[in-house]
Amino acid sequence: MSSAFRKAAKSGQRPHRERAQPAARRRLGLLEKKKDYRLRADDYHKKQNALRALQKKALDKNPDEFYFKMIRSELQDGVHTIKQPKDEVTPEQAKLMKTQDIKYVEMKRVAEAKKIERLKSELHLLDAEGKNPNKHVFFFDTKKEVQEFDIATHLDTLPELVGRVYNRPTIATLQKETLKGATEPAHLKKLAQQRKNQYDLLKQRIEREKAMFVVAQKIQTRKDLLDKTHKVKVKKETTSSPAIYKFKFQRKR
Repeated sequence: MSSAFRKAAKSGQRPHRERAQPAARRRLGLLEKKKDYRLRADDYHKKQNALRALQKKALDKNPDEFYFKMIRSELQDGVHTIKQPKDEVTPEQAKLMKTQDIKYVEMKRVAEAKKIERLKSELHLLDAEGKNPNKHVFFFDTKKEVQEFDIATHLDTLPELVGRVYNRPTIATLQKETLKGATEPAHLKKLAQQRKNQYDLLKQRIEREKAMFVVAQKIQTRKDLLDKTHKVKVKKETTSSPAIYKFKFQRKR
């Protein structure tokens, strides 16, 4: 007889034995021991006591009490998160940052302006779409001269070259030299497409330069608003122009 049975026999208590699982649950092992039940019971009572303490704290709380965490926290997708405070900057630091922004935008705008001038010098605005066509007016004394007028003869060039607004040589020049440049229709079409692409690029750069100029003005306006001078808004801000404010005159030392 084991010592456990001897002690149980002396005290008159029934000895504790591990109970086996049923055949269908035998793979799960033996049933829990008595000490495991005590651990679970202690953990349960500990959690219940914590919940009672929290309930008591909630009942004793002043409903008018305020603390900053109330406005610095929020629920995002069911998760409680704390808002991160924004970086605080002084007015002088804000002005300096605005100045740096203006310098950067102005630098990019000047670079675009230089590229625009370079493209204009290369293209000379030849056959640009949307450009007002140049007019060449001829004056005559009688209607008969108007009816007999031949522009090719008057310009001393070939009829095929009358439609050109540039590189239109005279007959005398053609007799001395051969016609330079492309003459085949396919080649001329390709050159026209390339010229159109260049004009489209020029148009985009001009619009970008204008947009940067507006951005620089808006940044400058926001920088001026950092001053504590009394001001009145005269015109609202639009996509193509900054807001206009009227500032109270203040004499500087």
